[in-house]
Parts: sequence; structure tokens; C-alpha cells
Amino acid sequence: MKFIKLLNIPDLIILALSLFIFRYGFISAQEAIMPALNDWQYALLAFSCVFIAAGGFFINNTAGIGHKEYDISEAQSYNLYIVLTIIGVGLSYYIANLVGIPLYSGIVVVAAATLYIYATSLKQTILISNILISIATALPIVAIGIFNFYPLLMPETQPVLGTLFSLLLDYALFVFVIALLLTFAQDLANSDEDYNSGINTLPIALGKDRTIKLVCGLTILPITMVLYYVNTYLINLLWAMGFCLLFLLGPIIYFTIKLWNSKTQKDFAQLVTVIKLVLLFTSVSIAVITFNIKYNA
Repeated sequence: MKFIKLLNIPDLIILALSLFIFRYGFISAQEAIMPALNDWQYALLAFSCVFIAAGGFFINNTAGIGHKEYDISEAQSYNLYIVLTIIGVGLSYYIANLVGIPLYSGIVVVAAATLYIYATSLKQTILISNILISIATALPIVAIGIFNFYPLLMPETQPVLGTLFSLLLDYALFVFVIALLLTFAQDLANSDEDYNSGINTLPIALGKDRTIKLVCGLTILPITMVLYYVNTYLINLLWAMGFCLLFLLGPIIYFTIKLWNSKTQKDFAQLVTVIKLVLLFTSVSIAVITFNIKYNA
């Protein structure tokens, strides 16, 4: 059972927590609509995303080489990837049939295909691989909006559902940007191993110093996004504004300052942890905002 470590369990836990936070901290709190999926159906959808991600993590860690440390051959790694992916896609197809539109499962298939293509073909392609993995990270947020809201779409519900889905798309965009920072931080942390394995990532192509400057410049985007949304939508919501400034903006600024002065693999690994926490806090923020709106005096 050593191979369990190759599934990136901490990342799967963050994904699962995030999906259930969106359910009970946002979707279930909407009094104007009743989501298309009940609790157990939503749980199956969440587990579908988790299985797809587990398969993606596993094939990414073992594609083409297996893993000698964990006694996993290349053939065994592909077989386990196929099992995990079939479970994930199967669950999504089952849920899509419950809501009456099987084609909805296509978004989960897209996520699975994206992770597979990244791990097996485009992992060595500069920027494309980073963008693909970031898209796959943001897709579960889009999926929960599609599965929960689109089956309810009618002329009388369109204004409410349009607003809610638009909010989820904003979150998906923010998650995409944060995930992009995460991929670059991981490339910096793994640059020595990638160089020895012949993987041509951005730090190898441009050098660590230039990559650090580029990523620090990129952090301007999520910082601007947080400030814009706080100033536009949360200025009268004290708890939500404080949470976003403290747990989203604060860590991103810390990431930027720390990254500029980072030199060692340990430094970059710490920054990877910081960005993963930002992803988790991003999910928590929607619950804080929802309940601040609900109970705001």
C-alpha cells in the first residue's frame, strides 16, 4: 500500500473539503433555489472529482517510468490510473443521468483527459503544461455549477441562476490563476529533479532568477482581483472583507515577498504549501461571504 503516497492524499483532501464547502457554505444556503442535486448525489459528484484527480496525480507521478521506490511498474501504474478514472467518470455519468442530461458528464471527461494528456504528452512543454493543470484544477468549480444549476434553468429562474453561476465562474478564474502560481512554484521546487529527468520546465529554460521575477510579476493579477472584489462587493461586509484581506491577500503578498528572496528547494517547497492553503482559503471565503450576507445587520 506504499503507492498510496503517489495519489497526493493531502491535495485530494483539500479538493474534497473545497467541494463540500461550496455545497454547504454556498449552494445549500441559497433560499431562492433548490439545487438539482441532493446531499448524497452531490457527494457522489464530489467523489467523482476526487477519483479523477487521484488518477491524474498517480499517472503524473508514474507515467512512462513506473516508480521503483514503491514497486509500481509502468503497466501497473496505467492499470490503476484506468481504474480510478473509470470510477470517476462512471460516477459523473450516473449523476448526469439522474439530472436528465448525460452530456453533463463531459466536463468531468474533459478534466480527466486534460490530466492524462498533461502527464503523458505535454508535461515537458513549457507553459502549456502549467496552463493545462491549472484548467483541470478550476474545472470542478465549473462542474458543481453546471450539475446543480443548469437542470433548473427556466425563464423565471434565469436571473438568480445566472448570478450564482457567474459567481462560480469568477471563483474558477481566481482558482485558475492561483493554481498557475502553484505550478510555477512546484517547477521551482523540483527544478533539479526535472533537469536530471530531462523535463524542460520554465526554471530550466529561463533560469530560476528570471522565473522568480516572472512569477512575482504574475502575482499582481490575483492581488488585483482580491482588491477589486473586496472594494466592489465586500466593502460593507466586515467579516468577509477581513477574511479575504487576511487569508487571501495576506498569503499572496507573503508568497510574493518570500519568492523574491528564495534560493533553496526548501524555500520553494514552503511556498508551494502557502499557495495550497490559499486554494483552501479561497473555498472557505465563499462560505464566509455567504453567511456574512445572510446575517449582516
